[in-house]
Amino acid sequence: MLWIGAVSAALILVFTYGTRGYDRWSRARATLALAKRKLAEVETDSSRQTVLATMVPVFETPEVEDKQKFLFRDRLHEQFKKAGINTEPLQFLPVRKPRSVPYRVLKIRCKGKCKFDQLLDFLANLKENPYLVGVEEMRFQCDTKEPPEKRKDKEIEIDLTFSTFVK
Repeated sequence: MLWIGAVSAALILVFTYGTRGYDRWSRARATLALAKRKLAEVETDSSRQTVLATMVPVFETPEVEDKQKFLFRDRLHEQFKKAGINTEPLQFLPVRKPRSVPYRVLKIRCKGKCKFDQLLDFLANLKENPYLVGVEEMRFQCDTKEPPEKRKDKEIEIDLTFSTFVK
């Protein structure tokens, strides 16, 4: 009698909780199948792939410090030149190692003068820099003595700090 009661209790538990687990399992399988179908659509649609590729910034694997600093500096200099921004020579700040990343962080600081629309063009094209990790600091200052209508085409002073990873 005890044996039949134990088997009955086990069967009740299996049917009660087993069906819930099976329902969860079938929902998970359906979600996975849907995700695979969506991925297959993206892989076969070349126009979507090109749109996605333009949205994702390009990033190069960090090099050793001596090599990376010159690659990064040269690329930034090209981007400044392309935007028409005149800067003072770029300054390297001390390299530091953050806690959460296995690479060290190299920062470059620059100061210069440009028009506001040149700065916006430069910032919009920064995603093309494969060595850029982030803009750490950005300051710009304009002459506030003149009315806003006259300031439109005047130059502003900029102070930017960028970062990249190094091995």
